[in-house]
Amino acid sequence: MIILGPVAIAKNGIIGGDNDLPWYLPEDLKHFKKITTGRTVLMGRKTYDSIVKRLGKPLPDRVNVVITRQTEFPVPPSVLVFHDLDQALDALRHDDVYIIGGAQIFAAALPRAEKMYITHVHKAYPGDVYFPVVDWKAWKMTEEKEHEEYTFATYLKNT
Repeated sequence: MIILGPVAIAKNGIIGGDNDLPWYLPEDLKHFKKITTGRTVLMGRKTYDSIVKRLGKPLPDRVNVVITRQTEFPVPPSVLVFHDLDQALDALRHDDVYIIGGAQIFAAALPRAEKMYITHVHKAYPGDVYFPVVDWKAWKMTEEKEHEEYTFATYLKNT
């Protein structure tokens, strides 16, 4: 199954800025960790770079998969590298794959996704990376947990 997120989206559609998150929401980070630990996470090169910059290493306790156009992209042996999304998803077709960013990867994966974990951040933030436009009529919210600054929501694609 192809799953988008968990991803936090500001009220104005922003998901990032300057190769980082524009907010600090500790509970959202815990939510991300809870959902993705032990899973396969797929991301673009810039998202991978921002994670390594922040943590000093790839996401622990997960299979990290990176999509990059770079032919020489040094990563630890535990990180899988592919040069296009189709190739990666074909190789991972027996796994649940959590798409965790960035914008280009989300946009390419959205038509194939069957599930989304979205953190709706209740205010607008400055940034330069937007989540793709979603046809919300094609999705059904199956779970919602509201907090003061954000709402955790789970969506399944209508069949």
